[in-house]
Amino acid sequence: MGAPRKGSKLPEASRILDTMLNNYDHKLRPGIGVRPTVVTVEVSVNSLGPLSIMDMEYNIDIIFYQTWYDERLRYNNTFESLVLNGDMVSQLWIPDTFFRNSKKTVEHKITMPNQMVRIYKDGKVLYTIRMTIDARCSLHMLKFPMDSHSCPLSFSSFSYPETEMIYKWEDFKLEINEKNTWKLFQFDFTGVTNKSEVVSTPAGNFVVMMFFFNVSRQFGYIAVQNYVPSSVTTMLSWVSFWIQRDSAPARTSLGITSVLTMTTLGTFSRKNFPRVSYITALDFYIAICFIFCFSALMEFAVLNFLTYNQMKANASPKLCHPPISSARARALARARARQLEEVFVCEIVTEGSDGAERLSCSIHQLPGPGTPEAPRGRFSRWSKGARKYFCMVPDCEGHTWQKGRLRIHLFRLDNYSRVVFPVTFFLFNVIYWLVCLNM
Repeated sequence: MGAPRKGSKLPEASRILDTMLNNYDHKLRPGIGVRPTVVTVEVSVNSLGPLSIMDMEYNIDIIFYQTWYDERLRYNNTFESLVLNGDMVSQLWIPDTFFRNSKKTVEHKITMPNQMVRIYKDGKVLYTIRMTIDARCSLHMLKFPMDSHSCPLSFSSFSYPETEMIYKWEDFKLEINEKNTWKLFQFDFTGVTNKSEVVSTPAGNFVVMMFFFNVSRQFGYIAVQNYVPSSVTTMLSWVSFWIQRDSAPARTSLGITSVLTMTTLGTFSRKNFPRVSYITALDFYIAICFIFCFSALMEFAVLNFLTYNQMKANASPKLCHPPISSARARALARARARQLEEVFVCEIVTEGSDGAERLSCSIHQLPGPGTPEAPRGRFSRWSKGARKYFCMVPDCEGHTWQKGRLRIHLFRLDNYSRVVFPVTFFLFNVIYWLVCLNM
């Protein structure tokens, strides 16, 4: 090997390095027994993400900077600093920093170990290393999908308590390389905060440094995958209110399909979701949509039961009539159906000496032509005093309506549902979104 060129400072740099490391003990920290070693920290983030909801962890690629003073490494020369590669790191004292909430930490070693030491003439040491960390992040999913999270990254010394080593931020600095593609997918990065605290352990009190990556969930994906299908399915279940009550197969199949679809959507929403023990905002919305679909199916079941119950009660008088043509029979049946209707009546009844009131509801058949006024059968239990509150058609209309009488026409149940269901669902959505967006 040829001799160094004239004017080269290579021999001088080698001499300085050999002098510093000649009696240097890398097993002992600077200032041992005199004062604690102060380590200043800076972090540069290369990439952040992905954030795994199922595993409750996130991935981060950082360059970690640590600075401290070591009097044993001072030198007097024209060199402002000496840069040493990763092979020389083992010959110097390095802080035993570890990340407390990491699941896995990888130090990059291609093409050479991604670490460096810079020694300044006043004894200042800068140690830099690149790492990829899988860190834990506890996610509280109660507000899902309008949730926001703060994912921490905490570190401290593994063996030196606060009496021997102190970490500090010198004008907290966290460089974020936003030009790189961050794999946050469903989340938006909203900022970063930091704090420090002292944690007591059986080995002593340790200074713990933490910084938090604040993220908020993007709502578009969840809206397309869950909210829109749930709302549309709920509104489709109301189509049965416009289908004739005689079309039982059509209305039944539509109601059952709506209920099964909501069940599938509820299962799908939990497919890629951690098994938390509480109900999230999305679970509550899907549950209410399921109740609306099930109620629409039950509405037809009630209407169908009452309709066929009435038809069965009125079937026996047909045996008393002489045989007639089928066309005339159908015409008479339609006329009789228009005459024999039922109303669902609720009246306010006063009981006892204290004047307590209660709401009493029952079914009554409207009188048709030739029908005697006195109630028969199941209506015979009505007292004369309660009959004055009975709502008759058309007596309930106009000026004859009396205070305290309520009328619900059974065969107009579909008409009521066409209004009640959409209005109730609209009010639920207004309250739901006002509460969720302001939590």
